[in-house]
Amino acid sequence: MDGIADLPAAATWARLHTFMAVYETGSVKAAAEALHVTPSAVSAAIAALESALGTTLFAKAGRGIVPTDASETFATYVRKLLGLLAEAAGAVQDAERGRVRIGAVATASEYVLPRLIASFAREHPQIELSLSVLPRDELFSLASDHAVDVVLAGRPPHGSGLVTRARRANRLVLVGRPEIRGDPRTTTWLLTALGSGTRETTLALLTRLQAAPPLLTLGTAGAAVAAAREGLGVTLVHEEAVREQLEAGELASYPVTGTPLDRPWHLCTTSEPTAATRLFLRHVCARERVGSAAFHTRHRPKG
Repeated sequence: MDGIADLPAAATWARLHTFMAVYETGSVKAAAEALHVTPSAVSAAIAALESALGTTLFAKAGRGIVPTDASETFATYVRKLLGLLAEAAGAVQDAERGRVRIGAVATASEYVLPRLIASFAREHPQIELSLSVLPRDELFSLASDHAVDVVLAGRPPHGSGLVTRARRANRLVLVGRPEIRGDPRTTTWLLTALGSGTRETTLALLTRLQAAPPLLTLGTAGAAVAAAREGLGVTLVHEEAVREQLEAGELASYPVTGTPLDRPWHLCTTSEPTAATRLFLRHVCARERVGSAAFHTRHRPKG
């Protein structure tokens, strides 16, 4: 083989899918299970790619394998290629028979999306919906690679190439167990994981307050809220996620300087969303369809 371009097109795409499965799972066996093929078929596909590329993509490490530097570089391009291929397929499909790949941060997936997705699915049952729940940074990276069609999170990073199509009001409030003694700025602050927009906002707030309280990372917003409810500290959280606990008196809000913070939800896409994605955007912006859950935009999404 002179190179990957000499491989038959259908075989190339299949092998690229196989490569990404191995790269993401870190195992030939796990990739085979995910793709519903045999491990020998996976190994053969990787060997064919390595031969075509003239490089080694995976190296042995004990009983397992690890990606090489060439594999890390190759994966960056393959992820974009496969994302663009899926997006291209969606772009030529009839809107009512297309698919919408949604990416959302955990809080939005639990408290914002369910009503919207349920309503959309009832009106458009033939459109395939999928949902990826990941930290904000990973979602925006996937969107830039065309691996998801629409992202529900905070503001997209500058230079990402993503476009905010609609917004919905949202506030971050500082909450903890009722009757916390002393200044909440000096008690333990409970954080979400690295890559979380809420974590970054919390740390920025502490910097503005010139406060240096003890910090404890819990991972998810749900874990941070549960810890706050048990009296382990305070946490900055989306108000929608704790409204019931606040009303029940299980949590109390602590309005330190700079809070509550307005942090609207953003619905973002690439510059050329597919027809099915535009249909989804129009639906979630239609108050007559989704009521108070509706997003808002000055202009109706095109389509």
